[in-house]
Amino acid sequence: MSCWLCESNRWKHLVGGFVLGVLLTVLCALGCAGGMEYKDKAWGGSWDWADFCCTVVGGVIGQALQILIIWLCVR
Repeated sequence: MSCWLCESNRWKHLVGGFVLGVLLTVLCALGCAGGMEYKDKAWGGSWDWADFCCTVVGGVIGQALQILIIWLCVR
């Protein structure tokens, strides 16, 4: 039995979204998530909402960490 996170390289979506969230913003992660899923659909695949959500959730977590780091530096 494989884990849900290992299917369709979802862990890569989560990590990629996290990196974008830490370095840039969650909005960038949202745009990239949409772009990756559009690319999959355009090349004959299907839109995968789970991959999209993993990228966005990673971006939210990364952005939260970014805000925490900035808050600790300013404090």
